Amino acid sequence: MRAAVVTRYGPPDVVRVTDVPDPEPRAGEVLVRVVATTVNSGDARIRGARFPRGFGPLARLAIGLRRPRQPVLGVVFSGVVEVGGGSFRPGDEVCGMTGARLGAHAELVTARKVVRKPAEVSHEDAAGVLFGGTTALHLLRDVRRGQSVLVVGASGAVGTNAVQLAAHAGATVTAVCGGANAELVTGLGAAHVVDHRRTDPAAITERFDVVLDAVGTLNPATGRRLLTDDGVLVLAVASLGETVLPRRRVRSGVTPERPEDFTDLLERVAKGELTVVVDEVVGLDGIVAAHRRVDSGRKVGNLVLRP
Repeated sequence: MRAAVVTRYGPPDVVRVTDVPDPEPRAGEVLVRVVATTVNSGDARIRGARFPRGFGPLARLAIGLRRPRQPVLGVVFSGVVEVGGGSFRPGDEVCGMTGARLGAHAELVTARKVVRKPAEVSHEDAAGVLFGGTTALHLLRDVRRGQSVLVVGASGAVGTNAVQLAAHAGATVTAVCGGANAELVTGLGAAHVVDHRRTDPAAITERFDVVLDAVGTLNPATGRRLLTDDGVLVLAVASLGETVLPRRRVRSGVTPERPEDFTDLLERVAKGELTVVVDEVVGLDGIVAAHRRVDSGRKVGNLVLRP
């Protein structure tokens, strides 16, 4: 099969497309022909060995010291079952996530955490909603009607989902993004927009019940200044210290990949309650350009890859 392979850490040019052996499903896994996957910040972070502060040595031990131990990146996919298992049969349309095994930037992938894709949801939307959607859903699960929510990085994969989920829960959302994306996030449900090029998010004078930083702009000190007396700061990108050391009213940590969350998100997309924002759709030969787009920081929503 064809796959995008990373044999050393570095800039986007280290990614190359080549033929590799087809993966073989283990017990409890299915083999899926990938119709759509995404290139996201997590993929770019692994490729460039750019891990949050303090995580570098641990990440390299887990992922690979000099190069990724799993050379095919990609954690989300939507496609068609080739070799079934459990309740899944060949021909079933499914989607899911691969966790630390990666491997989705290829024509075929094996996976255990798989759910059925609703017929009303395209493969592009199914793949697009999973990475950012599971993170936003996990981090904003406790948001309630009447609360005020600040989303920093509102135009990215996590942020576009966070704005919608918070607004749908009945919160008043203030979105922080580039001015060019103000109309987009307003259409997704944001009541107010702050242009980060004109106003430093840490300098916002309003106070919020929930502050979600999806891109690593804030830290506990700067973020807590934005909170109401009972407010909570949620860091989607946090240093090792911020992750392991308990801090009052600060939450961070790894997002679990839960099939029930996949199903929840897909049902919302199928009902029209959640819009999947797609920046661009490219083929496997466009993956280097896709990594460059992610590195630029200008990606809007999801960059979808069709192997």
